[in-house]
Amino acid sequence: MAISSADRIVAELRTWISGASPGTQLPSSRTLAARYGASPVTVQKALHTLAGMGLVEARPGAGTFVRRQSARLRQPDYGWQTTTLGAPADRIPTISTPLRDIPADAIGLHSGYPARELLPERAVRSALVRASRGESALRRAPTAGIADLRSWFAAELADTALSGVTPATERDVVIVPGSQSGLCAILRALVGAGRPVVMESPTYWGAMTAAAQAGATVVPIASGPGGPDPDDLARALDLSGATVFYAQPNFANPTGAQWSAEIRQGVLDVIGARGAFLIEDDWAHDFGIDAPSVPLASGDDSGHVVYLRSLTKSVSPALRVAAIIARGPVRERIATYHSADAMYVSPVLQEAALEVVLSPAWRTHRRFLSDALRARRDLLLDSLAEQAPELTVERPPRGGLNVWARLPHALDAGELVRDCERAGVIIAAGDEWFPSEPPGPFVRLNFAAPDPARLSAATQVIGDAVDTLLRQRSR
Repeated sequence: MAISSADRIVAELRTWISGASPGTQLPSSRTLAARYGASPVTVQKALHTLAGMGLVEARPGAGTFVRRQSARLRQPDYGWQTTTLGAPADRIPTISTPLRDIPADAIGLHSGYPARELLPERAVRSALVRASRGESALRRAPTAGIADLRSWFAAELADTALSGVTPATERDVVIVPGSQSGLCAILRALVGAGRPVVMESPTYWGAMTAAAQAGATVVPIASGPGGPDPDDLARALDLSGATVFYAQPNFANPTGAQWSAEIRQGVLDVIGARGAFLIEDDWAHDFGIDAPSVPLASGDDSGHVVYLRSLTKSVSPALRVAAIIARGPVRERIATYHSADAMYVSPVLQEAALEVVLSPAWRTHRRFLSDALRARRDLLLDSLAEQAPELTVERPPRGGLNVWARLPHALDAGELVRDCERAGVIIAAGDEWFPSEPPGPFVRLNFAAPDPARLSAATQVIGDAVDTLLRQRSR
């Protein structure tokens, strides 16, 4: 059958190129025109498309050849500009993509939560029933939280305490209604209106929202797969006058990054030398896959690290229970700001959460969760490699819920998101995780929320949309 479509020629030649050695010469334009029954103009259009995709190169007087680096062009790195530019003064946070409701038939890779089957559903239901039938249904809780739950959070952190470090106690803990509420209280207490706070870039969108609500100015520093450069942090603190650094050392949202040992110690040294605070958001403590979450707070007993851990994502979105662990006078200040806002957390929710995490099934569930997340992560990574190879995942996440992928530099992440949504796949553009202008186009893909049986179909949609946009850019 004669093929006269440039797109069809591109598709067939891409298959041929994938099996050819770099430097292999393509057939002449005349030969290709005869083979496909196409006009010379159509053949030239197809070759221009392949050249724009970085797959072939034309050598005047010699012909067209498979590029020696045909698999992928080097992506430019503009991350150095993050600290220099800073955050724009008029950034206005909006409702984040992860909070969106989607049609029932769509495939959602945008969520910030795991699927229902990855939650301890039976334990949660039983605990809520028992808590609602007890005294907690008719009384208010202590402002700082139920003592037994505070003790559990303190003991969890104490279990990871380094040798010679005085462990946290129940007196250091304040129970809050979810980590977002805790972040708001911490930033109002430690930063406040008109003051700077340093954050990694990219970082959790909710932290930027909390800073905006507190009237604080975000000072961004670039952060890679191993974490931020401690020297960048030192410069940012010194130049801005900030005394607070918000960070996610373990399985960061959105990148999945886990700080290296050198960066962990370097950051603690910088914070300690400047008498500053580190807000450690350990949101993914229960979502370790290839490594456990080891908090920086486990190596600090001097009060520099303000630690935040939530049970909302790992136990149930309906149980918005989190804890702030802070030592010294800073704990009292944070508790005051929290009580002015939330007063106290529902004792029914606290009692239910405590019953779940104290049950013998909780440790079993966490082991199951690690295996399930590994299977879903690997399935998404394999599907992306096969069906959307133009997306670059610099380092597979060792924990968390998300894969952070870079797009070819010529593409617009927002346009890709819209094209995928029209095809029934919901993904999140990376722009909303950057405190300042993104250094390139990224997308965040949640592997824990969608049905694993539909992941391959979703990545096929993403890959097709990327191919279409690349062809359009090359014309």
